[in-house]
Parts: sequence; structure tokens; C-alpha cells
Amino acid sequence: MVRSRSVLFAAVLVAFTAGCASQRLSGADLDRVQRPAFISRIEDGAGPKSKVFQEDSAYSDKLKKLEPKEADRRLTVKLQQAVTRFELSERLRVTTLSRLPEVAPWTDAVDPARVATALESFLVEEVPANAPDYDLMAPLGADTIVEFVIQDYGMRSDDGHAGAYLKGYGRMFRLDGRSELWRRPFDLDAVEQGAPHLDPFKVGKEPELFRLAMTDLLDKVADMFVKDLTPNRKGAAPSGNTAPDTVPSAVTPAPSELQLPAGELPDPDA
Repeated sequence: MVRSRSVLFAAVLVAFTAGCASQRLSGADLDRVQRPAFISRIEDGAGPKSKVFQEDSAYSDKLKKLEPKEADRRLTVKLQQAVTRFELSERLRVTTLSRLPEVAPWTDAVDPARVATALESFLVEEVPANAPDYDLMAPLGADTIVEFVIQDYGMRSDDGHAGAYLKGYGRMFRLDGRSELWRRPFDLDAVEQGAPHLDPFKVGKEPELFRLAMTDLLDKVADMFVKDLTPNRKGAAPSGNTAPDTVPSAVTPAPSELQLPAGELPDPDA
């Protein structure tokens, strides 16, 4: 019985590891791709999430009587106001596609508008949480799917140093048979990368700061994808960067006087 359980555990572990592992794209496989369709989506429950105040006690004095759980809930609301799920997924797709070299098969990719229409997500604010019906791409002439999936994102903090984080994966697979040609998981953490502190209290007043932080992480993932999707074949090289994303300036609300306004976090330090 013990041996059977060990074998079962090992099988589950191998399957999990295989699902997370990277798979490099070969030039020969890419040469067989004729018409890719790009799909970008965010899984249900992926975020945005605030893991700042409940997981880091460094802010307890600043919060005073405000419970860490409630502070995280309020910050989550601010993160939702900063950038929508649709904007995040589209940023990753558009940036990656725009930075790929202008050679086949990328120049023959299915029109994104036709992909969105087929998936009934055109001009829809929220990205479908569940995996789409990939077979809907066949009538558009697609033979391969390039899919980007965001599984978890938000803000976290460690010892008073906060930042954005982003997790997910990209993959390419044949529409006929679903055989994978490429897979790349990503796990970017601004705190671990040593990025400047993203003050959660400032984000509470200017949510656009979170948008800028997420844009930086998304562009790094896009660069990673472009490198992977440009294997050594015919000397092709990635193209230049896209224009930077701009965010309108925000007006910081006036400091609270005696009582913390409903739904708000404390003011940042001067």
C-alpha cells in the first residue's frame, strides 16, 4: 500500500512538473507554422490581489486601528481601478506581437479583431476566465495557437518593501492535435528583483502607480517571449520596442483630517 501511494505521488509530481516546465521552440518547428492566432487571457481569480498588509507586519504602526485584512481589501479595490484585466492581457499580446520580427509566420498571423470576434470577446471589458474554444480559430485559417495566460498578479511586500508581481505562462501549440511546440512559465516579482519600493499608501492615493509597475513587468515578459519565439533561423532578430505606455497624471486627494475616509488607506509619508 505504501509503495502504491509513493508511485501515485511520483506520477502526480511528474505530471505537475511537466505542466510547469519550459519547452524551447526549434527553428524547424517554427518553419512549419503558417498562420498563428494569438490569444491572451487571465484566469479566474488571478487578481488583482493585495498581499501587502496581512503578510508584512512592517505597516502595523501606520495602519493603527485599521485591520490588515481590511487594508488589503481597500488596496485591492485601488488596484482594480488602476488597470482592468482586459488591458493587462491586451498589453501582453500587443507588445509581444509588435516586437516580433517582421517575417513569416508572424506577418501572417490571424487578424486580432477576427480572433476576438470569433471568441465573442471583441470590445469586452473582462477577459473570459475559462479557456476558449480553440477550434473556433480553424475557420479563420489558423494552424497554430500562441496563447498567453496570466494566473496571478497584484502587490506584495517583504519587510516594508512592496512591489508588483506577475505569474503565468505562454505556449504555442498545433491546432490539429494540440501538440505543444513551445511553453514558457513566468514568475516576476519586483520585490525580489530589487525594484524601487512601491509605497502601498501612495498607490492608495494614485492607483496609476500600480498600472506603471504592471506595465514594466508585462513588457519584461513580452521581451522574454520574443526571445523564445525568435529561435536561430535565417538570421531573424527581434524588432525594436513599442512606444511607451502613458498614464495620465492623477491628483492626490487632500490629507484626511481626523478620521480615515471610508474605503481609503492612510496617507503616504511625506
